[in-house]
Amino acid sequence: MSIATVILAAGQGSRMKSDIPKVLHKIASAPMLWHAMQCAAQIEADKTIVVVGHGGEATSAAAHEFNADAKIVWQKEQNGTGHAVQQAMDELNDFDGDVIVLYGDTPFIKPETLHKMLAARAQNSVVVLGFEAAIPGGYGRLQMQGDSLEAIIEAKDCTPEQLGITFCNSGVICAPASLLFSLLEDVGNENSNGEVYLTDIIAIARARDLPCTAITCSEAETMGVNSRQNLADAEAIFQQSARAATMENGVTLTAPDTVHFAFDTHIGRDTIVEPNVFFGLAVTIESGAIIRAFSHLEGCHVARECVVGPYARLRPGAELDLGAKVGNFVEIKASQIEAGAKINHLAYVGDARIGAGSNIGAGTIFCNYDGVNKHHTEIGKRVFIGSNSSLVAPVSIADDGFVATGSVVTSDVPEGALAIARARLEIKPGLGKRMMDRLRAAKAAKK
Repeated sequence: MSIATVILAAGQGSRMKSDIPKVLHKIASAPMLWHAMQCAAQIEADKTIVVVGHGGEATSAAAHEFNADAKIVWQKEQNGTGHAVQQAMDELNDFDGDVIVLYGDTPFIKPETLHKMLAARAQNSVVVLGFEAAIPGGYGRLQMQGDSLEAIIEAKDCTPEQLGITFCNSGVICAPASLLFSLLEDVGNENSNGEVYLTDIIAIARARDLPCTAITCSEAETMGVNSRQNLADAEAIFQQSARAATMENGVTLTAPDTVHFAFDTHIGRDTIVEPNVFFGLAVTIESGAIIRAFSHLEGCHVARECVVGPYARLRPGAELDLGAKVGNFVEIKASQIEAGAKINHLAYVGDARIGAGSNIGAGTIFCNYDGVNKHHTEIGKRVFIGSNSSLVAPVSIADDGFVATGSVVTSDVPEGALAIARARLEIKPGLGKRMMDRLRAAKAAKK
């Protein structure tokens, strides 16, 4: 059976008090929208349609950044969830399969849950995702009769008896595309808000004698984000879950509560992550690496047996091969560090390749930017770069080259050659003391 997901991302989210569309606020370094889209990807949805409204241009760009094939439809006026889903009708006119409606501000729905909904859909016309609420409050109640869902009743419309129901509506719904839009055609807007509610399709389906049901997930899974406090709570929930899953997969976190993961961080088993490490988007760490304390990684790959940090920064495009070492206060960007190469202290490496077994001394700077363009530096194998050297790109140093401490390298260095580029040291006997005496005397005379 084909599957389509319709992700509602048009809401303004005024409680966020932000100029940024609500679904673009980040959890684990990624927009909330991406979390919903990732869930759609994990169930291998044939189509993903994102309904945008407030801040739609930015939301569309973010959706396409995650999935270039995502379809964008607009909800120009905020006329309710049912109206939002109707905007996807043209994209699904000829679609012969099930549609799952998700929400861009509900980031924790699991693919396993959606598979359960799809399985239940095989015996039912409409399937709703529900949860047992600790405090039902303003949630819509799911009125069940055995396994049959009879109605979704908004809290404001509940009788005192119905308010006692704790099985509540998450808003996530699954139904065949043709049936979903047929039911929506019969939904009116005769309510206090004058909106078309997606939840009303259950009453219409039951009036047509169509079977409906609800499956259950945890309340935490259905958490929606509507405020900055919700955002902080969601971040904490994600991080707690990611830390637990990472340790369960064989990674040592020496101080778990201090490690921050992105939503796509991947770390191989037997890696050790020390305290206060930050993983941004697109980081992969192979097995057996050591990430030392206070390091910051994003957009990079670290191979087996590498050591990173402490206080290291790996920026996008940093690629560390087997056993490479990156030490304290080293920054690497868009560079490949080949097997066994070492950059142990206080260096910047940008737009470069460093060959296997090479050593980059403390204070070395790869001068890759001329104010307009970036330029590449090529370092061969077994090269030694002395401390406090500056390599002015574009430049290459061939295998077994040696750059003397304090050199500024502006031209290529041949294989096995020694490069020295610094002024000759001169010693002026007694001049240092005489200069200091004059300066001290001049300062004293001003008092």
